[in-house]
Amino acid sequence: MPLQLNLLHEEILEHRQRQRDPLKLSIYAAMGLGALLVLNYLWTGYRVFESKSRLNSVQSEWAKVEPKVTAAQKRAEELNGIIKTTKTLDEFINKRFYWAPMLEKVAHCVTPNIQITALEGTADDDKGVTITLDGVAGGREPRGVAEDFRQMLLEQIGKAEPSVKVEFKTLEDLDTTVSVGGNTVTTAHFGVVIALDPFPKPPEPTGPERKSRPKKEES
Repeated sequence: MPLQLNLLHEEILEHRQRQRDPLKLSIYAAMGLGALLVLNYLWTGYRVFESKSRLNSVQSEWAKVEPKVTAAQKRAEELNGIIKTTKTLDEFINKRFYWAPMLEKVAHCVTPNIQITALEGTADDDKGVTITLDGVAGGREPRGVAEDFRQMLLEQIGKAEPSVKVEFKTLEDLDTTVSVGGNTVTTAHFGVVIALDPFPKPPEPTGPERKSRPKKEES
């Protein structure tokens, strides 16, 4: 077996010691760490720059859209106000009492031997509708004429309002006489009170509904 002699073992040992020098290793580690920090800083800076760019783009788009959004919000507030006003008016209309149909029914009940001298009506949310009629009835039995008038009122108004009440407030004979149909008859003074529940529903139209005729096809 041949014998090998290493004449450079001292230099090799010194070279290995220099490679394992803690200071050099620390410098290498610091350089690596510094490089990582620089890369991290550059990456963070890039992300910040990209975020600022997006922010500027969003702000630019918002600046264009903001006037339209503000106008839309104002318009929405105006529409909400109109809707609230409309609802209030609808409630007011739904609760309104229609006097014309009621007076028309009263007028249909007035016969030639009945004369209305005073009429008063009130409508209240809680108390309902009250109509007071004062008049004079003439006939051989004026009290019976006044009672017939009260029954007619109860029948006519009760068709639309079953809960209606028609009662005499006063009914008394008078000493005066009147001429009805060429005959002289005695008279009686009466006062009738018509009471309805709070705000009955308005009557539906009784006239015939107009229907549109179908158009003829052209030949």
